[in-house]
Amino acid sequence: MSSLSKVAVIAKSDVSGVDLDYTFVQIAVDQPLADYGAMCGNIASAVGPFASTSGMVKLADGAVALTIRNTNTHKLFRGEFEMRDGQVVEQGELAIAGVSGTGAPVALSFLDPAGATTGRLLPTGQFRDWLELPTGNTIEASLVDSTNPVVFVRADDLGKTGYEHPDALEADTAFMARLEAIRRAGAVSMGLAANAESAAAANPKVAMLAAPGGFTSLDGVTHLSGSYDVSVRLVSMERIHRAVTLTGGMCLATACALEGTIAPFVPAAKIRIGHPSGILPVSVGLQAGEPPVVRSVTCFRTQRCLMVGHLPVPKHLMEQ
Repeated sequence: MSSLSKVAVIAKSDVSGVDLDYTFVQIAVDQPLADYGAMCGNIASAVGPFASTSGMVKLADGAVALTIRNTNTHKLFRGEFEMRDGQVVEQGELAIAGVSGTGAPVALSFLDPAGATTGRLLPTGQFRDWLELPTGNTIEASLVDSTNPVVFVRADDLGKTGYEHPDALEADTAFMARLEAIRRAGAVSMGLAANAESAAAANPKVAMLAAPGGFTSLDGVTHLSGSYDVSVRLVSMERIHRAVTLTGGMCLATACALEGTIAPFVPAAKIRIGHPSGILPVSVGLQAGEPPVVRSVTCFRTQRCLMVGHLPVPKHLMEQ
């Protein structure tokens, strides 16, 4: 799974007012490919704690906040967590849908997230676009770039409910091929690729949306339609994510806050996203304008160190 094959490279930043630099690498699981074209929000939650436990930064006890630059997108985010007795606090009561157990909260606020990859919140300047597919058919989509670029399409337009189990969707090879064609067409419209064949593997993502309805998450919990605002099935590296990616969720929350996209309009600061593993709440700081200005997107995650080790790298590779 692409969600389990990631690398984060951390360093102290030489940019004024920035504490750390974070470079994300998506490693393909079925081909020799390392993609630097995206960033990962879930991994972002561990950047500050890792820098502390590795001795890269010295932090006092209490609530701390680090400003971190993602080198993939050249965007800043703030990571806030707690220190106690010189150690990062990992144990707590925060539960995250799709993550076993509970942990201490890490608040992630992505600052000025619009145009992370394309330079524009709406890469085409439109709230909705019609994408032409290799079959000659067209499909309506919203192309939004907030923390990461995502192509949003309606489940109804694809003959789906939007609540399907990821395994069932992946078993439908014709459906998955159509989603990939949509993703590649979106990449061209966003200006991320000269043609569909040259579209990068990791970006943009493609997400299938539906209005809220009752569903049972992968842990067997039933969620009623009134408990969330939009349902999503998100594809990354040609796999349906069992839990929506953090940056994908943040981009979707942004789309819901923008009246005019195909995402359900939610006139609230906090937007609740239904995904295969449960509900993800995301707060959007929006400033009115044409188009509106996204000041920040914020949500909470957990993290803990699982393993410490060493990876020998041949010298000649480090010199390239």
